[in-house]
Amino acid sequence: MKKHFTALLVLSACVLGAHASPFAYVPNEKSGTLSVIDCETDSVVDTIAAGKRPRGLVVSHDGKSLYVSDQASNALLVVDLAKRAVVSKVALEESPEGVGISHAGDWVVVASEISNSVGFVSTDTNRQVFSVKTKGKNPEHAEFSPDGKWLYVSAEEADSVDIVDVAKREQVNSIKLGERPRGIGFSPDGSRAYVAAELASMVYVIDVPKQSLIAQVKAGKFSNGVAVHPDGRHVYISNGKDASVSVIDTAENRAIATIPVGKRPWNMAFTPDGRKLYVANGRSNSVSVIDTQSNQVIKEIAVGELPWGVVVQ
Repeated sequence: MKKHFTALLVLSACVLGAHASPFAYVPNEKSGTLSVIDCETDSVVDTIAAGKRPRGLVVSHDGKSLYVSDQASNALLVVDLAKRAVVSKVALEESPEGVGISHAGDWVVVASEISNSVGFVSTDTNRQVFSVKTKGKNPEHAEFSPDGKWLYVSAEEADSVDIVDVAKREQVNSIKLGERPRGIGFSPDGSRAYVAAELASMVYVIDVPKQSLIAQVKAGKFSNGVAVHPDGRHVYISNGKDASVSVIDTAENRAIATIPVGKRPWNMAFTPDGRKLYVANGRSNSVSVIDTQSNQVIKEIAVGELPWGVVVQ
């Protein structure tokens, strides 16, 4: 009887583990909170206090920590996801915004607008080890290439994307694009980078090995957020002024669909299986959930004020 009961417990644990659902975390810039969304029910299940103006965020590779930039305190907040609470702060340079993480998981990077720099924070010590100055003014997003060699940095007051050599710890190139570049995404194989330029309402396709521009794709008005589907066949672009998301076919480099969402969509994130895309609607105080099979919104979730983006873990 005891063996049978133990077997049932093990089976139950396996079943629960197999059906474990990821969570989406949404920084609400005006509310100073993070909304926690259960991706199975698409409902808010918790709210975490997170400074005064949380913006960019990433999850550690072990899934235990969430790193969130807080513009008001010039700090990177470290959230313990088991406790769902801020457990430490890392001092940064002025006006931190976009946050990225290396594919090895050893570095978290934060683009700081006023200081025109990107800070490198060690995930081992939770301390900023060094920073790299960028040529573009007001850097907003910073994303590592999949091989970890390059860091692409976009700047709001620029018409180019800056490229940092991670090993050398310095900027080594700059690729001219359209006005006000913002979101950045890499193809899964690292061969292409996609950068949305807001005032140009375009998406620029970069050959990563050659560090050269190879295509430009018309998106909606004020294109800003970029999310590359895990299979690499489509890139989703949020269009702030259109209240829409464009779907780009990466083989043909053209937009094939437009999906209406909430007002002022910003940054986005996929579930690990790529079946859902979560879009932060800054002016609607909501998150739109897109079914990527049908490219239709299946739910709109109310969150805090001025949601900046989403990360899913």
